[in-house]
Amino acid sequence: MLFDWLNNTDLDTVPITHPAQKQALADVRSRFEWAADVDITESTAEEIAIAQAEVAKDMGW
Repeated sequence: MLFDWLNNTDLDTVPITHPAQKQALADVRSRFEWAADVDITESTAEEIAIAQAEVAKDMGW
């Protein structure tokens, strides 16, 4: 969900009190992409749903 939010939010519209906050959000998004070793922005909704289900299946929530 965090990646989805970061990917779909214009960081210029996020209320921040210091420029480092915006940079931190951009860095987190970049780290998500690096960790996945794919361009997540080109993933389909179906691919995201499958990945979410795979991660959540053993969480017990």
